[in-house]
Amino acid sequence: MKHPRLWSVFGAFCLIAAAASLAMIHAQQDDAQRFSSGRFLTTITDSEGSFASRSVITLNADGTLSAIDSNEGSSTGPFGAQAGAWKWDGGGRIVGRVIDFRYPPVSTSASIARSDYALTLAPDGRSLTGTITVYFYPLEGSNPLQGLGTLFGTFNVVGEPIAP
Repeated sequence: MKHPRLWSVFGAFCLIAAAASLAMIHAQQDDAQRFSSGRFLTTITDSEGSFASRSVITLNADGTLSAIDSNEGSSTGPFGAQAGAWKWDGGGRIVGRVIDFRYPPVSTSASIARSDYALTLAPDGRSLTGTITVYFYPLEGSNPLQGLGTLFGTFNVVGEPIAP
C-alpha cells in the first residue's frame, strides 16, 4: 500500500462513526424502553406565562395520546376531549398530535382543532415540560392532518406523573 498511515486514519474514523451511530440507536431505544406510557397532571400557561388551564395528558404504550382539559366546557370556547398519537422524535423528545372539536355557540359553527405537542420527559421521569401549538380548521373542506390552519396559540405545559 502506498499510504498505510492514511488508510489507518480512515479506518479509525470509520470505526468511530459506526460506534457513534450505534450509540445513537441505543439511546433512542433506551428512551423507548425507559418510558412507554404514563399519565400526567399538567398546568398550561399561555405564551405570556398566564394560567390557561389544567389538563391530564395520557401517553399510552400503543402510541395513542389523549388529553382532557379543565377548559373543555368554558364559555369562551367549549371543545371536546382530545385524541391522537405520540412517538419519540429520535432526539429524546416526545412529539404528538391530537384532534378535538370546538362547539357553538362561541363560534358560529363547529370547527376542528389540532394540537401539536413537543414534550420533554425528565430523565428520572418525574416531570414533563414542553409546548402545545393549537390550530383551527373549518369543519368541512379542509384536512387538519395536513398543512397549517389558523394559529390559535402556543401554550407551555409543565406536568408531573400521576402515580398510584
